[in-house]
Amino acid sequence: MGQALIEAALADPQFVLAAALDIESAPAQGHDAGERFGRATGVVVSHDVQAAVRSADVLIDFTRPEGTLAHVAACVAAGVGAVVGTTGLNDVQKSDLAGHARTIPVVHAANMSVGVVVLLSLVEEAARKLGSAYDVEIIEMHHKHKVDAPSGTALQLGDAAAAGSGRKLVDCAVYAREGHTGERKPGAIGFASLRGGDVVGEHTVVFAGTGERVELSHRATSRQNFAHGALRAAAFVAAKRAARQTGLYDMQDVLELR
Repeated sequence: MGQALIEAALADPQFVLAAALDIESAPAQGHDAGERFGRATGVVVSHDVQAAVRSADVLIDFTRPEGTLAHVAACVAAGVGAVVGTTGLNDVQKSDLAGHARTIPVVHAANMSVGVVVLLSLVEEAARKLGSAYDVEIIEMHHKHKVDAPSGTALQLGDAAAAGSGRKLVDCAVYAREGHTGERKPGAIGFASLRGGDVVGEHTVVFAGTGERVELSHRATSRQNFAHGALRAAAFVAAKRAARQTGLYDMQDVLELR
């Protein structure tokens, strides 16, 4: 994801690449961030987060929960905004992130894709209109290196479906089925996670009724759509920072959908 973000930022004159970060053992350490694209940027890939944020207005973070919270804490210390695309945060980590957002502006979204943000709205509306006569199942597939399941986007879709039917996902989610499970419980929202190959991300919400089935899907074929969404979020955060506004936002705020 880092390479996609660098490529997108270098192609957009609205943005200036201030720093590039990777783990200390990464092969890119010490190399120019634009080397892969045949472009000299003068920005050398580093693992020094504190030094990186001192020269930036916004940090874009797609890492893992523990790293993300450390990086956002560095942003708080430097007064820098943050865009977080990391998934798999537990409730305590989400609470910590919200605490940081009382000091700096933060956009956190499990999926930065504009198409997915629109899909969330469609799923909530479909759940509201179709009602309890339709069973809801969510199927997602990602590449073999993804470490969390269900995906953050799948959980967001579950939240949207639950909200549309006046419920909370925690009260109706079914994350696994094995053995003699018995009949499907009325009102359940089921999840199935597939992993393999280099799949960027696919999500389908199935509304299964009697005699018909409605499916709403999103398929990402490139990480560039996430990168462009993250840059839109970065511009949003930069404007909030310039206005001295703090808070925890999501992509619906970025796209002015609420």
